[in-house]
Amino acid sequence: MGSFKGHALPGSFFLVAGIWWTGKHSLWHTTRRNKNIGSSRLAGRALQRRLEILESSVIFFFSFVGILAEQFLANGPRFQLYDFTERHWVSLMIWQHSTMYLFFGLAGALSLIIHTTEAAPLALDRIMLAVAFFNEGFLFFFHLHGRSMLDVHVHQLLLYSIFGSALLAFLEVFHRGNILLELLRCTLTVLQGSWFWQIGFVLYPPNGPEWDLDDHNNMMFVTMCYSWHLAFALLAVSVLYCTVSCVVRSRLRRTPPMEMGLLKPRERDAESEDEIL
Repeated sequence: MGSFKGHALPGSFFLVAGIWWTGKHSLWHTTRRNKNIGSSRLAGRALQRRLEILESSVIFFFSFVGILAEQFLANGPRFQLYDFTERHWVSLMIWQHSTMYLFFGLAGALSLIIHTTEAAPLALDRIMLAVAFFNEGFLFFFHLHGRSMLDVHVHQLLLYSIFGSALLAFLEVFHRGNILLELLRCTLTVLQGSWFWQIGFVLYPPNGPEWDLDDHNNMMFVTMCYSWHLAFALLAVSVLYCTVSCVVRSRLRRTPPMEMGLLKPRERDAESEDEIL
């Protein structure tokens, strides 16, 4: 991750994840609120399960790709942790980045098991997601020793969104389906993704002059810039939520309502289970 591309990769991962989660949770919430007019036809239990499986598979795949990229690109350690000849650790910073991807891969794998086999409680996917975010923040917290002032500052700002995401994911264990918690987590995930890109531009600018990493004015600007990124994340999540809600309601108005009394008992049970997914 000690390069511009090394920060752009996780930044893209978190941006895509935040936007995807926003669309998904917005769709689930809107269909639950309009259940009495047949919204289950737009997002029934079967569709929800398929999307959860797809999401878990993509998270696992990209985490695996992230580990391989860290280990084999840009003079990576190639899974060598200790050099017994020279008697020193090998690229511990890259190993920390790989460990971050590992925990998100574990979260994706566990979620895949939960939604394909039902062999584990549903809440475990949120617990593991919270652990993955917490582990990311834990690694970055002890990742800054001996660095320049601006380098430390931009990573400290990143920690706010990381630990915030961990806390919100943990709260969802007890309040699953709470749209406010879900959208806040989506906002912090988008913020984390865009800030990874910003860190790449600050520390490893692909074009233009390099930043003075010890200039206090640069620290003031970067802090203000973080607020702009937060405003962008809030705006993006809000616009996407409103768009999904409007599209779903528009489609429901153009279709005849489904009489709940005509549903078979099994269909009613399936719809009632939608609210816990």
